[in-house]
Amino acid sequence: MSTVLITGSNRGLGLEFVRQYTDKGWQVLAACRSPERAIELSELAKQHPSIELLTLDVTKESDIHALAQQLNGRAIDHLVLNAGVLGDDCATLGEMTQSKWLGVLTINTVAPALLIQALRENVAASQHKTIIGISTRVASIGDNTSGNMYSYRTSKAALNQILVSAAQNLREQEVKTLAIHPGWVQTDMGGEKATFTPEQSVSGIISVAENLTLEESGSFRVFDGSSIEW
Repeated sequence: MSTVLITGSNRGLGLEFVRQYTDKGWQVLAACRSPERAIELSELAKQHPSIELLTLDVTKESDIHALAQQLNGRAIDHLVLNAGVLGDDCATLGEMTQSKWLGVLTINTVAPALLIQALRENVAASQHKTIIGISTRVASIGDNTSGNMYSYRTSKAALNQILVSAAQNLREQEVKTLAIHPGWVQTDMGGEKATFTPEQSVSGIISVAENLTLEESGSFRVFDGSSIEW
C-alpha cells in the first residue's frame, strides 16, 4: 500500500487530499496542529482505518524532529507540503512588519525546507518518491503585473527555489519534487467566489504528481498539468 503524508490536513485542500488519497486506497498520514480539534478530519479517521492522525505544528522545529523520529523507517510515497498562510496582513506597503514577515516565512518557506530535510530518507525509501509543494502562480516573477501580496509571493517563490534545490540534491536517490499552483480554490483561503472546487484542484494535483518523471523533477506546474514561468 502506498503512503502519503499531508501537512495542514485539517481543512481546505489538506482535508480534500485526505479524502482523495483515502478513496485511492492509500495509507494516509494526516498531520495538523491539533488533530483533536479537527472535527471533520477526526470523523474521517473514525470511518477509515487507513487514516492515521499526527500532531504537527510546522512552526515548531521540535515537532518536525519528533515527527521524523516517529516515522523513522516508514516509507512515504508522496510528501504533500500543504500547510500555508496567505499573509494578508503583510501584503501591502505600509502594513508590513518584521514579526509579520517572519511569521509567514516560517510557515510557507522554512517549515517545508525542514520537513524535506527531516523526511527525505522516508521519501527515498518509497516506490513513488515524490515531494509536492503547494505553491501559487503569484510566486512567478515573470507573471507579476500587479504587485502587492509581498510576503505571500516572496515566501512561495522561495519555496519554489527550495523544491528546485531538493530536486537536484535528491536526484541520485530518484526523488522527484513538484511546485504546483492549485488554482483559485473555494476554501477558507480562496473564498466562496473562487473558480475551482477543492475536488477539482486536488484531483488534478494528484494526477500531475503521479505522472511526474524524474526528468521533470523541479517543475513549476498548474493543477491541470500546464507549466508556469518562474
